[in-house]
Amino acid sequence: MIKREDNPDFLNSFLDYSTTILNKSPNSVKEYNYDLATFLRFIKLHFKMTDEKEFKNIIINDISINTIKKIKLEDIHAFLAYLTNENHSKAATRARKVSSIRIFFNYLSQKANLIEINPAQNLETPKLDKRLPKYLSLDDSKKLLDVASNEDNRNCERDFAIITLFLNCGMRLSELVGININDIDFDECKMNVIGKGNKERTIYLNKACMRAISEYLNVRPKEGIKRDNKHSEKALFLSERRERISNRTVQHIVNKELQQAGLDTRKYSVHKLRHTAATLMYQYGNVDIRALQELLGHESISTTEIYTHVNNEQIRNAVESNPLANI
Repeated sequence: MIKREDNPDFLNSFLDYSTTILNKSPNSVKEYNYDLATFLRFIKLHFKMTDEKEFKNIIINDISINTIKKIKLEDIHAFLAYLTNENHSKAATRARKVSSIRIFFNYLSQKANLIEINPAQNLETPKLDKRLPKYLSLDDSKKLLDVASNEDNRNCERDFAIITLFLNCGMRLSELVGININDIDFDECKMNVIGKGNKERTIYLNKACMRAISEYLNVRPKEGIKRDNKHSEKALFLSERRERISNRTVQHIVNKELQQAGLDTRKYSVHKLRHTAATLMYQYGNVDIRALQELLGHESISTTEIYTHVNNEQIRNAVESNPLANI
């Protein structure tokens, strides 16, 4: 929950703009608020405008637009250095904050006309380390599905359907939790999900997904479902409390199943199942990179390209297929 009274007016105006004009999701707006509040606390410290020693206790609602006008590119660089040295922030964390700062100053200078010079105009994004995504092998994926379908689990139909959708569709955690029954077109074997930035996209469901969903719906509670602001009565997946399943509950389910399958929960998680689906489709299904981008709901093709890595076996096969190999 964003405490608007803790923010200066111009920050709240930016958050309103992000919600109403940019159509950002509540989570994105919350991240903007956190990133920019952190930045403004640093500015008060950097400009020697506070004697508060505890960083998180620095008040920012008294910062005026005149203070914002004094900020230069080197001050933003000083903030990024502070994150690196004091918080030991990773490049990806700093990159997110750079994005928040850039769009914030663009709003102040171009949309609200509150400042004349945009200090973030030439702000560069920190170079990210290129790391291959962690994912389950095909055998490990089958092992996880076997564990999820174990009838000793009283919620086996639900949990199996959850694992099946993650491994087959590559959806995000928030997308799975947000599925309503009426989002599913059973005749056309497809469903609509709401992804990042409140963007709706269509996910096509294969036979395994349709079967898992149907078997779960046969046992899904029909009575006593809570009527609440989460619209639990419409939700596909319900918790044992008969309300829309939460992110945390799904994470608990996945961790439990991973452990029972003998897989390392320090290495694998819900998001790694998304990586797994994308990697398996690319490696075994010869899926076009553009189709994979559409399926995963990536804005940029460069995000999808992390799944086009090759494994050691593919490299070995490439060498063996060289026409000079048998000479």
